[in-house]
Amino acid sequence: MSGFKTAKAVLGRRVLATTAALALATAGVLVGTTSADAATAKTGGTLYFITHAEQFDHVDPARVYTGRAIAFFNSYLYRNLVAYKPVKGAAGSSLVADLATNTGVPSNNAKTWKFTLRSGITWEDGSAVTCADVAYGVSRAFAADVITDGPQYLVQALDIPKNDDGSSKYAGPYKKTGQALYDKAVSCSGNTVTFKLNRPFADFNYALTYPAGAPVKQSKDTGDKYDLRPFASGPYKIKKYKIGDEMVLVRNSKWNRSSDTFRTPYPDDIVVRFGLAEDVRDQIMMEDQIPNTVNLNGLQPTNNIAYFEDPTKKNQRMNVYDPYVRYAAMNVSKGHMDCLAIRKAVFFAINTQALIDLSGGLVYYGEPGDNPVKPVLGLDYTKTKGNIHDPNWKITGNPDYAKSLVEGAKASCPDAYKKATADGIVWDIAQSATNQKASQLITTALNAAGIQIKFNFIPSGQYYSTVMNPAKQNDISSAGWGADWANASTVLPELFTQEGGFNLSQNWNDAAYAAFKKLSDSGKNETNRAKQAAIWKQASQYVMDQYWIIRPIFGKGQFQWGSKVGGVYYWEPQGTFGFGGLYVKA
Repeated sequence: MSGFKTAKAVLGRRVLATTAALALATAGVLVGTTSADAATAKTGGTLYFITHAEQFDHVDPARVYTGRAIAFFNSYLYRNLVAYKPVKGAAGSSLVADLATNTGVPSNNAKTWKFTLRSGITWEDGSAVTCADVAYGVSRAFAADVITDGPQYLVQALDIPKNDDGSSKYAGPYKKTGQALYDKAVSCSGNTVTFKLNRPFADFNYALTYPAGAPVKQSKDTGDKYDLRPFASGPYKIKKYKIGDEMVLVRNSKWNRSSDTFRTPYPDDIVVRFGLAEDVRDQIMMEDQIPNTVNLNGLQPTNNIAYFEDPTKKNQRMNVYDPYVRYAAMNVSKGHMDCLAIRKAVFFAINTQALIDLSGGLVYYGEPGDNPVKPVLGLDYTKTKGNIHDPNWKITGNPDYAKSLVEGAKASCPDAYKKATADGIVWDIAQSATNQKASQLITTALNAAGIQIKFNFIPSGQYYSTVMNPAKQNDISSAGWGADWANASTVLPELFTQEGGFNLSQNWNDAAYAAFKKLSDSGKNETNRAKQAAIWKQASQYVMDQYWIIRPIFGKGQFQWGSKVGGVYYWEPQGTFGFGGLYVKA
């Protein structure tokens, strides 16, 4: 899930034993949650969402990649061939047919998949959604020059030849280079679309829950500008989207209820208000000033604790073990964090305890992790060696050991040594009051180890579109990731291979990359699930040995809503609200 499922991921989101992270295998612990049966739900009214961010990272279905945005837009704006069942609990991770009549028919050892569209599906102008629209929508993911930042599962899986540099010989619908190759891999016969894959892919239908597999009407495609006004196939359409101001969704009168098996659009209007000052946002929620409001962010840590200790808010909050691992990605490309000793030094210097305490402690933030794979994946998780299990690691930081690693780099990595001790390492981080405080704690810890650090604060709504651009990313980037479905194939290849959709480590020129890539490819191609899990465990250890990421946190998330909002539940596969169930109480 990328994001993370972006968080796909969320940025920055006790003395404890380091083994306590293993306790997170039991996910979905809820505090004071409410839900409502469909029988009690009300139609009508305006539902508000508020956020500190000045915009959505993306709205274009081919570019949407955070769990919150996926859940939001899949509930309201567009539809996919298949979808996650919109219910709370483990059942919410099961697939249901959406545009298609079923969840897909595999053949040829799961290298061929067919989906037949149901009848009566319409666009917001009343025209029919066709098989050709699905094929065109998928094709846009290949237009790397225009469509940036989106998931790459479909690009990786479709049976289309690659260039020597690993890029697809099909360059997307705008250039049309290799169009015949794409048409062979994705074809229509009547209302049935067929996908031909380059390997067995038993979970391919899960990849189609992503909006990147949603239909796009070619005549309405505006390229990069489609990110501001996609054409709707869901129960709502965009009336207004002004960055820094608001997005307004209104009912799509051409949406055909009979063609949609599970969406029930309750509010008349949905308004997302952007750019609220954090103090203002928190005050709205804590005082219930706008009772028909949902908070898209967590509260600031101090206010968050107060909110969850307030008995009057017991039915307006959730505290959950979320799907995400929060971490700092090391950009190991040349001239950045390309020295293993320096990467390790940063890790061992950081005062993890102080950062956890700042962000809400054990109850509200999470616990130090040892893995990019969270224990909730069970079969694919293993307790790795080293990192937080290294005897030199201290939860409060070990500046003396970190300093020794830095000094060792003086001879082995002179350029990196100079950067770390004189020029300064640059850390990308989203702009927020909490992250400002975190930067001060990190600076103090690293300076004690002889490491110079600078922070690049990026507006939160622009964060991922910035750091996912290799030309704009700096040395270290705060990030987070959650599995897109219950397989580490949606974690390790995505984060650490060149073709992955969220590789902030930029590690493909690292000396250690070739061995990892070989391991990753063998895992993706292994059809025996137990053998595959063993490969992913080995790959996790390899990643942590290279310190391509540091300080993973097995995180928790908090959610708040006003007293007039009903139908709230936690949608496990997306790690956020089940948006489609929300309604305004009378």
